[in-house]
Amino acid sequence: MRLHRLLGILTLLDSRKTITASKLAKILETSERTIYRDIDILCESGIPITSSSGPSGGVRISARTT
Repeated sequence: MRLHRLLGILTLLDSRKTITASKLAKILETSERTIYRDIDILCESGIPITSSSGPSGGVRISARTT
């Protein structure tokens, strides 16, 4: 199940500019805490995910500049 969630998170982040952990949790039918854990796993694997707070905040895949 975790692999499906990780792929789901990546797919959703790729198709949207920014999405909140709350919306990810609702779409993937899990808790926000699980989403945060999964995002940590994705970051540790080298995927450049960033987050921001505030009304227009959320998580996104960062653009690489190399």
